Amino acid sequence: MIYGYARCSTNEDKQDINRQINELKAAGAEEVIFEYEHGDAKVKHNLHMLLSVANAGDTVITLEVSRLSRSTQQLCEIVNIIKDKRLRLVIVGSITVDCRNGEIEPMSQAFIQMSAVFAELELSMIRARVRSGMRAAAAKGKQIGRKPTTKDDIPAVFYRHYPAFMAGNMNLSELARVCGLSRPTVYKYMQLLQ
Repeated sequence: MIYGYARCSTNEDKQDINRQINELKAAGAEEVIFEYEHGDAKVKHNLHMLLSVANAGDTVITLEVSRLSRSTQQLCEIVNIIKDKRLRLVIVGSITVDCRNGEIEPMSQAFIQMSAVFAELELSMIRARVRSGMRAAAAKGKQIGRKPTTKDDIPAVFYRHYPAFMAGNMNLSELARVCGLSRPTVYKYMQLLQ
């Protein structure tokens, strides 16, 4: 079986994963597993599932080392699983790590480890640029992050049902349910009104 693995850091509203899926199918993937998870997330559920169901001799294709992980340690753990399960890993246009005999060729091991270091470095550089940009924006007086919630942000439906809550006719969970809000949001609105 030839599995493809695609990953984006953010949900489908912000990043289109279809490009990766199409390229993986063009590279020969019979089934593509994908997920929206950050590159250095400790657990990537769909990748873990893929590696669990893959059988000896199967192939896992991905487009870049950074799709598997942006953590050197995690990537080394993934490569060990591939070796232990006797799988073949193909990084499209880059390298093939064939562990179907239960071993990994030293040059492939070194290349994968160096690629992992560069993927982790790239993530660190991106984070440094974001922090620098946020500091620069804050220095210019720009609002960083989500704007503070005010009384003007409280929806009319909350004002409609809040008196019943205050009168003891419904509990907090019921108030949240009838307003279509989470309990933390209800607490936040209540603090604004007190």
